[in-house]
Amino acid sequence: MKSRLPLPDVAGLSVEQRQIFDSILQTRGNLDGPFLAWLHSPGFARRAEQLGAFCRYDTSLSLCESELLILCVAAHHACVGEQQIHEPIAARAGISALNIERIRNGRVPEFSEERLNLLYHTATELLRSNRISGERFAEAEALLGRPALVEAVGVIGYYSLVAYTLNAFEMGVA
Repeated sequence: MKSRLPLPDVAGLSVEQRQIFDSILQTRGNLDGPFLAWLHSPGFARRAEQLGAFCRYDTSLSLCESELLILCVAAHHACVGEQQIHEPIAARAGISALNIERIRNGRVPEFSEERLNLLYHTATELLRSNRISGERFAEAEALLGRPALVEAVGVIGYYSLVAYTLNAFEMGVA
């Protein structure tokens, strides 16, 4: 899919853009996702890249839990680019092909782990209503703990930003 936003020419990047570009490659190994679009605004790109690195690599959530949240966001926003990037990662993290397909198609996955079920329902409730009910919040706070709950909401928010970027500029994996 060709992006509707012209992507920056790597050879013509400014010093600031080049630093961000190098950081993205160092932490992620590729430029898949919204980063080339964000490089049009280096200040934005720098901050988004830092938040993204935290959301992807440094939360207290397991890789499986984070990828589950990302798949919920991708399905909610019908973001094919996000699905292309994260479905294989989610599979390697232990989410079954059946559950990945269920999430993609708006059906409820079936997890044996209580935390995964709770994270799925918390994420989909927040994405659908822009809120978490009192009952779900209490359950999530008790099972996950406050730091992980804050991080889960942050992952949902950050990857919604990613989805908006990919969808707005019609970006996918090359």
